[in-house]
Amino acid sequence: MEDLFLTEDERLIRSTVRDLADRALAPRAPDYDEAGEFPWDNVRDMADLGLFGLTIDEEYGGSGGTARQLAITIEEIARGCAATSVIYLAHLSLCAQYIQAFGTKGQKRRFIPQLANARRIGAFALTEPGAGSDSAAISTTAARKDGHYVLNGAKLFTTNGAEADTFVVLATQDATLRSRGVLTLIVERDSEGFTINPQHGKMGVRASSTAELVFQDCPVPVENRLGSEGEGFRQTMQMLNGSRIGIAAQCVGIAQAAYEASLSYAKQRQTFGKQIAEHQAVQWMVADMATEVDAARLLVLRAATLMDRGEPFATEASKAKLFASQAANRAANSAVQIHGGVGYFAPTPSERLYRDARVTEIYEGSSEVQRLIIARAVLGL
Repeated sequence: MEDLFLTEDERLIRSTVRDLADRALAPRAPDYDEAGEFPWDNVRDMADLGLFGLTIDEEYGGSGGTARQLAITIEEIARGCAATSVIYLAHLSLCAQYIQAFGTKGQKRRFIPQLANARRIGAFALTEPGAGSDSAAISTTAARKDGHYVLNGAKLFTTNGAEADTFVVLATQDATLRSRGVLTLIVERDSEGFTINPQHGKMGVRASSTAELVFQDCPVPVENRLGSEGEGFRQTMQMLNGSRIGIAAQCVGIAQAAYEASLSYAKQRQTFGKQIAEHQAVQWMVADMATEVDAARLLVLRAATLMDRGEPFATEASKAKLFASQAANRAANSAVQIHGGVGYFAPTPSERLYRDARVTEIYEGSSEVQRLIIARAVLGL
């Protein structure tokens, strides 16, 4: 049905990434999840297809492309392996695209080509112990001194932190100024005074690494600043609006995977002398899943289309992220219910998808934050 809304190029991209997901990402997902191991095989396969260069200018080693094409790609990756889609999103949407959007030509030439071919992994560092949804409350400081900024502070929950070579980091020059005191810096892995501490124990998306970043008198050259001083918060909000479309697409992929697993199992499992697909209770769950997956996908495509047209899309991105994350969690919950006892155990896809889906209502702006954004827009506040 979604073919009605896709161009020929978009269908080709979907087919190509879907083949990779079915052939490689999905079969590897259970083992990577159990081991909590970064899926370098997946990264290399995706790089071979040029996926890390999607939306990146050809001048800097990318292949160009649209927000719609990126959303379609993310959905198919997430359908195969949610953890791999998190790695991809953090690398591309919040690091490479950030540098492309606000970097100088020199910064772009220096950093983007190796991000576009995944020879270097990218990460984005915003969250702190006291700054999550309240992004303006960051306390990591950047004091300017002798042609450098001296970073001090710590970041939490940094996706790709353990493997990344290039970090987009937010810091403040004056915490009393809140958002007006924030700037953004490119920090390289081998910087003096920079320590990376992997974090363990995640509920889901276990194959994507998460790390604490600690800066102790870490010098960062002034030429590594993205944009002007005081612009970091505005830049980040702009990038998060676009990235939320990607998270929403990820949610659609998770929901689609849960839906497909449920359909397959419902046609195989028998109770009371017939397939459980013939029981009305199961049919209602499947019907809800089918409807919500379609609705979430359409919300994603609408937001991405507006972004590609250069029209305002922030509210639509929040609607897509809010609804799609809820749809993913409901679909994963229904998948476990349809699978019954077997669905509660690994390595069934439903067990993993249930864990993977949960974080989507938390990161990239919690569901509560999305509701605030939507409410303020519709109320004109």
